[in-house]
Amino acid sequence: MSRGYNFAAGPAAVPEAVLRQAQAELLDWGQARASVMEISHRGKLFAELAAESECDLRSLLDIPGNYKVLFLQGGATQHFAQIPMNFARRDRIADYVVTGHWGEKAVREAWTLADVRIAANSDASRHTAIPARDTWTLHADAAYVHYTPNETIHGVEFQHVPDVGNVPLVADMSSDILSRPLDVRKFGLIYAGAQKNIGASGLVVMIVREDLLERCPKDLPKIFNYAEHAANDSMLNTPNTFGWYLASLVFKWLLGEGGLVAIGERNRAKAEHLYAGIDGSGGFYRNPVEPASRSWMNVPFTLFDEELNALFLKESEAAGLLALKGHKAVGGMRASLYNAVTLEAVHALADFMRDFAKRYG
Repeated sequence: MSRGYNFAAGPAAVPEAVLRQAQAELLDWGQARASVMEISHRGKLFAELAAESECDLRSLLDIPGNYKVLFLQGGATQHFAQIPMNFARRDRIADYVVTGHWGEKAVREAWTLADVRIAANSDASRHTAIPARDTWTLHADAAYVHYTPNETIHGVEFQHVPDVGNVPLVADMSSDILSRPLDVRKFGLIYAGAQKNIGASGLVVMIVREDLLERCPKDLPKIFNYAEHAANDSMLNTPNTFGWYLASLVFKWLLGEGGLVAIGERNRAKAEHLYAGIDGSGGFYRNPVEPASRSWMNVPFTLFDEELNALFLKESEAAGLLALKGHKAVGGMRASLYNAVTLEAVHALADFMRDFAKRYG
């Protein structure tokens, strides 16, 4: 069977060029005479890969020298708990801005570990709009302000980095990291599960300002302590070597595609094309998100008649358009347009949607 156009929300599409390179190198990587999965993470060859991958990521995001880059195990959900363990504990306020499912989950995990305060919540709009900055309640003595720049399920996204004053800004960028240029200097900490724009699941990339690592409690077990991971160059324990390798290939691919300026322009074009098709469908399709808060990465949409949902999914899959079923929390459909999703794929989806509406509208 030929590969389809993959619109999965995560684990998600990986650039085909990266998959082909990984396939070619699977049995015999570089000078190792073995797979990258079969060699020591402390050996010279993997150490070189680790250093080069960090250098490439720093180049892509223009990461300043006073930030550490960590390649950690797990997913973002693990770090929903680990972040307050390291930077807040029970005696510190931590402000959380909630704009969807993942922000809610971050709050639930942090609740027993820190004095969590909800600075803003978009639940009144059913998470279809970003609360205006002047409505937020922030604490000047908070350990940090946590937010989710892009919510994959509800399809809302911040179009700017919020100003939170001198309090460190912490961002779960699992679904929009590397999708456009970013000023890392505005953040205290950025973390991202890899399975959307970086590669395979099981790896988390973290960018953390060095001064924050001084807060990590000395009595915290080393395996949970970010300062310990930083001091050991992400090799405190055996890392996800294959995930790290795939990430290194993705970074190279991004650089070869022209970097984040070029990728950002492409992502903007993909999103605008699909939203134009939805808005121009005469009501056959609808996106519930306020236009100013619409995500470039995840586009949820509904059909005017829910009875057509099953047929839409059946016909779209037959047409090679994969993983379009929406999350159960919101229903309908969802197209995720991460970096590896091509403009050609988005045009194919928009064409199919237009034809489907013509036939069943």
